Amino acid sequence: MDGRSLGTTGLAVSRIGIGLAALGRPGYVNLGHASDLAGQYGVDMMQQRTHQVLDAAWDAGIRYFDTARSYGRGEAFLGSWLQSRQFAPTDLVVGSKWGYTYTAGWQVEAVAHEVKEHSATVLQRQWGETQSNLGMYLDLYQIHSATLDSGVLDNQEVLTELAQLKSRGVRIGLSLSGLDQTEVLRRALAIIFDGERLFDVVQVTWNVLEPSVGAVLQEAHTSGMGVIVKEVLANGRLTTRNTEPAFAAQLSLLQREAVRLHTTVDALVIAAVLRQPWADVVLSGAATVDQLQANIQALYVSLDEETVAMLNTLVEPPELYWATRRSLRWN
Repeated sequence: MDGRSLGTTGLAVSRIGIGLAALGRPGYVNLGHASDLAGQYGVDMMQQRTHQVLDAAWDAGIRYFDTARSYGRGEAFLGSWLQSRQFAPTDLVVGSKWGYTYTAGWQVEAVAHEVKEHSATVLQRQWGETQSNLGMYLDLYQIHSATLDSGVLDNQEVLTELAQLKSRGVRIGLSLSGLDQTEVLRRALAIIFDGERLFDVVQVTWNVLEPSVGAVLQEAHTSGMGVIVKEVLANGRLTTRNTEPAFAAQLSLLQREAVRLHTTVDALVIAAVLRQPWADVVLSGAATVDQLQANIQALYVSLDEETVAMLNTLVEPPELYWATRRSLRWN
């Protein structure tokens, strides 16, 4: 798998990475997540599954691994895999996130699966927890879903803490979600500490349904910021698992185009992200080895003008996209 630099961080990453949002906990919002796990929610069974997917990712050439404090035991599963395989820290790149606390109690259904708090107290606590799980392997620490309403980009105590981590060699990033991705990224680009931009990397939602942040991503990447793209399959909406009648016509277009290009729907839409010049790493959110291997086929899909024109017809108004995202059921 081809690699590239993650912006100007000096970190060498694979074009496709693996995220642990669907692997580290029993419940997630991806369509069909319950069938992926097949009711095997025991911690040992889920750790074994995670290690199998991570082994397949490594064997395929994936060298960027992404997790978060709120992904259940995602950090712990990744850390135990790294230790058991005895990788050197320079063999791969690991990112995690802070700002959400997992609260589902290892249940598929819960009143609250995670609680958001972007305070310095949470940063300090979760940094210690992340260090316990990932230690010397951690390269990138990100604010999890930074938004304007959380006030995290105006919190000088938090920003100072992050700047101190950066001075110790940790790259600092932020992930984005929701309607204000563009505005939050512009705000982050303007934050300077000790004469340099604080944030090295941004992780965003961009897919063929929701490409609205594309222009500012080009600006960020040109300025040297690394770009990681998440939710490229729109939590399964851009796969054949989407049985919503309202999406039937769009899915039919995707299936027809996939057949024409001798590929699958998921590989087709992931290829659309990989072709963006600012996309350093495109995350697979696979929960099974088969899903991961299918996603990786995107590397071999060549999109022509006819395909790009068809994909452009799928764009949804951002308000509709994010309202649908909020309505997805944990399963």
